[in-house]
Amino acid sequence: MIDDRSGVDEFEALRRYLGSVAYRLLGSVSDAEDILQEAWLRWRATDRSTVQEPRAYLTTVVTRLCYDQLGSARVRREAYYGEWLPEPLVAEENAPDRLAELGEEVSLALLAVLEELTPAERTAFVLHDVFAVGFEEIAGSLNRTPDAARQLASRARRRVRERGHRGRVDPAAHRRAVDAFAAAAARGDLQALLAVLDPDVVWHSDGGGVVSAGSRPVFGADKVSRLVRGLTTKWLGPDSGYLASPVLVNGERGLAWHDAEGRIAGVLAFQVTDGRIAAAYVALNPQKLTHVTRLTVTD
Repeated sequence: MIDDRSGVDEFEALRRYLGSVAYRLLGSVSDAEDILQEAWLRWRATDRSTVQEPRAYLTTVVTRLCYDQLGSARVRREAYYGEWLPEPLVAEENAPDRLAELGEEVSLALLAVLEELTPAERTAFVLHDVFAVGFEEIAGSLNRTPDAARQLASRARRRVRERGHRGRVDPAAHRRAVDAFAAAAARGDLQALLAVLDPDVVWHSDGGGVVSAGSRPVFGADKVSRLVRGLTTKWLGPDSGYLASPVLVNGERGLAWHDAEGRIAGVLAFQVTDGRIAAAYVALNPQKLTHVTRLTVTD
């Protein structure tokens, strides 16, 4: 075993990148951190004189660890109460550098879509389309041929498009839609909510059986607008003890409701399409909020 300072420096230089790969593949902050720890242990035990490309080598290590875990994760998530949503990364808008080093540039909406792919499709898509890893390298990580890896990525890409995900929209357009939603919700204005919601909007919520939340998605602007008005009264009414604030959720404007001390009780992320909210993702399970930033509350 070689345990020199250069090995530590090489790994640390790649930590952010490797964390981004793991978070995109798993959708879980805690699981991604565990993968990084295991990858470090394997790297420390490796004869690094035989490693020509540390980035490629460690990408393969992290990919194989994640791929192995995705199979068991799928079984656990199928037994999960209600919808399983990815864990959000949250930061205050005036302190974006506080985002975790685990892929804050991937939207929660895309992570939710990736949950619908097979482990092999997800791995091929993330490595090729997000990180520009070649199909030869992907094939080695998946024990497939390069042609099979290419087909997996193509199939995944098609499924992502079919789910209406077109990539990130203009940040200003995203903010306008979220701000219009927040203002309409605060007023309980159904007509204003209907104006900012896509007619086919889908509302997703994840309480994990720990916090009260819908166990199934809610479809359509009419149902979602009425749901939002009721939830706003419950969460943000004068006797609720909670406030709502704009935050960055995976790098995009979202909302968080929190108490007077800044402790976050829930996070709301959005997918915006053509200036309207096409999907909303509500993270309520406290087990998925243990790593989020505590907000700074000013009088």
